[in-house]
Amino acid sequence: MALKFGTFMAPFHCPVGQDPTYAIERDLAVIRHMDMLGFDEAWIGEHHSCGHELIPDPFIFIAYAAQETRHIKLGTGVVSLPYHNPLWVADRALFTDRLLRGRFMLGLGPGALATDATMIGIPLEDLRGAFEEDVEVLMAILRGEKVTHRTPRYNLVDAQTQFAPYSDFDVAVAAIASPTGPRVAAKNGLSLLSVGATAPEGGFDALALHWDVMQERAPQFGHTPDRSGWRLCGPMHLAETKEQAIEDVRHGLDAWCDYTQKVLAAPHFRAAGTTFEERVAWVNETGLGVIGTPDEAIAQVERLEKQSGGFGSYLLIHHEWARHEATLKSYELFANHVKPRFQGSAGRLQKASDYAVSRWEELDKRHGDAIQAATDRHAKERADAGQA
Repeated sequence: MALKFGTFMAPFHCPVGQDPTYAIERDLAVIRHMDMLGFDEAWIGEHHSCGHELIPDPFIFIAYAAQETRHIKLGTGVVSLPYHNPLWVADRALFTDRLLRGRFMLGLGPGALATDATMIGIPLEDLRGAFEEDVEVLMAILRGEKVTHRTPRYNLVDAQTQFAPYSDFDVAVAAIASPTGPRVAAKNGLSLLSVGATAPEGGFDALALHWDVMQERAPQFGHTPDRSGWRLCGPMHLAETKEQAIEDVRHGLDAWCDYTQKVLAAPHFRAAGTTFEERVAWVNETGLGVIGTPDEAIAQVERLEKQSGGFGSYLLIHHEWARHEATLKSYELFANHVKPRFQGSAGRLQKASDYAVSRWEELDKRHGDAIQAATDRHAKERADAGQA
């Protein structure tokens, strides 16, 4: 199957203290750029604290970005479901689906930032259990059922939405380190979004765990897991040369690593190393991602295909390791040189070029002879006319 490609945009704005208006404008510019380049989808995160991930409501951002793009699908990547009443999440999802007319996707997760959950009084120990419960409630509402359900966080009484879906939009569940994501996806017949697909701390090993859980658990609930809906995420920065790529990320790699090491309380997503050189090696040598060339990006995706047994989409974890212009160039290099390798979009073009090369000598001579013959005929006609 042809792979799809997109971005998983938290987004990360490191270091802290940047102008938020310009930071958000850069996020929009990246999505506009990706739409023009032919990427398939973009997933937008929800975060409320820590000062680096600046989009608190992906639904608002998506509705705005939809007006500035034409083709790319836009998804919540992800809604932290235990923070919300499932009825209102369902209502916003169905409304956004109708606004986007088929370009919307719904991504769900338990919440990634510990500081978000603590601000609203949800114990971190309760998040994953609450998420499993809330997804079942949400899916029942999306199916059009009337739901009565009480938890310590909300009370639904004959709850239902007034909107029906506009499209059969994809619903995906985030999976990082624990089996919660694949458990929930398998039970509810949903897609899987492996955010920690390449994390050195068990990321590649977790791929097997994620799909093993899907294959084991889905049939128990009458579902068949579909690899075409499985999305793997990882970071890359590309340039024409490896040396240029490394020089580019001097701009922001250290700040991003500092964020994961000192601000973000997430042991499953933590950079290694204290020097710039150590951190570049951590990205490139552990299999986390690529700071290098399109050829190295191709090798990384091929390795993920082999390791996972097959998946449907690869999402570039968006970051600002490099300056904005170099980041846009990285997406352009990926679109021009990596995407076609896995989507087959350049195969016929290459065949057409190869065919033209194979016939060039013969056709070039015939074409030249034909032009000369026409020129000679014209000259002869003029000469004959003059003699007459």
